[in-house]
Amino acid sequence: MTKIASATKEKLRKVSTATVATCLFKKGLKNQFIQHVKPLKLGRPTMVGEAYTLRYIPAREDLNPISVFRDSKHLQRVAVEECPEGSVMVIDSRQNARAASAGSILVTRLMVRKAEGIVTDGGFRDSAEIADLDFSSYHNRPTAPTNLTLHQAIAINDPIGCGDVAVFPGDIILGDDDGVMVIPAHLADEVADECIQMTMYEDFVMEMVQGGEPVIGLYPMVSEDAKAKFKKWKSNNM
Repeated sequence: MTKIASATKEKLRKVSTATVATCLFKKGLKNQFIQHVKPLKLGRPTMVGEAYTLRYIPAREDLNPISVFRDSKHLQRVAVEECPEGSVMVIDSRQNARAASAGSILVTRLMVRKAEGIVTDGGFRDSAEIADLDFSSYHNRPTAPTNLTLHQAIAINDPIGCGDVAVFPGDIILGDDDGVMVIPAHLADEVADECIQMTMYEDFVMEMVQGGEPVIGLYPMVSEDAKAKFKKWKSNNM
C-alpha cells in the first residue's frame, strides 16, 4: 500500500471535511462523504491516514459460532494485527449497526499499534470506553451484540463500500467533527495544496463577514474590491 508524503498529511490535518468536499466537488467527485457516521468523541485532532479495509458479509450461523474466535487466522483479528501504523481501518458493515463491528479491546489494540483511527458504517460495542481512548473512532451508533451474530469478516484490504462511498486501499481518510471524507490516493497531494489555499481564503472571508462585509461579491470572490482586500490580507498573514 502506497504511503502519501508526511508533508501532505500535515497539510490535510489543517483543513476541514467541508473544504475537502468542495474541492472534490470541483473535480467532479460528489460522493466522497461517508454517510451516517459520526465521531464517538467531538473535539479530537483531525484524523488523516491511508485506508486499510475490512469487509463483512452477512453471518451464516453454521460458520460463525463463538468458537471461530479461537482461530488465529480469523480475519477480524488478523486485520487488527496487520493494520499499518498511521493507517485508518475502514470497515464495511453494510450500514448495519444491529451488531458490533468491533469493541474496545480491538480498538485499543489498534491504538497501541499506532493506527490513526477506525471508521465503520455499523456500530461499536463498549462505545463509552472507545470514546475515552486517545484515538479517532467513527461509527453509526452504539450496539451491544458481538459481530458474529450478524457479520462475517470475509476480506482484508480489498475495495469496499462504507456509508455508500467506494473506499480503495490506500485512499486518504480524513475525519473531523462533521464526519469522514474519502480522498482518492492519486489526488491527495493536489487536494492538500488546493485545500490549504481554500482554507486561507475562507479565513479571510470569515474575518470580513465578522467585520460586517456582505457576502455578495466576496463569497465567491468576484468583485475587484474584494480581490484587492484579499491580496493585501494575504501579504499581512503569510
